[in-house]
Amino acid sequence: MPEYRVRIDRDNCISCMVCVSMCGEVFEMSEEDGKSQIVERFRYEGKKDEGRIPEDLVECVKKAVDSCPVNIIHLEEVG
Repeated sequence: MPEYRVRIDRDNCISCMVCVSMCGEVFEMSEEDGKSQIVERFRYEGKKDEGRIPEDLVECVKKAVDSCPVNIIHLEEVG
C-alpha cells in the first residue's frame, strides 16, 4: 500500500484554518503559534511540519492543498 508525505511551510502559514476545515483528520492549529501543523498521530519523526499519511486520507489532503490560499501544503507519494 502506498504511503504519502505531506509537508507544511509553517513559516508562511497565514492561520486561515482552511486546511483544518478541509481535512481535520490530518491538520490542526498549533496552540503555541496559531499556525497549521500535522496532527501528532501522523507526524514524521515528531515534526509538526511533516507527516506520513495512508492512502485513504489522500483525497482530503488534496482538498486542503488545492484550497490553501498561500500554497504552503505539499503532498507526494513516497512508496
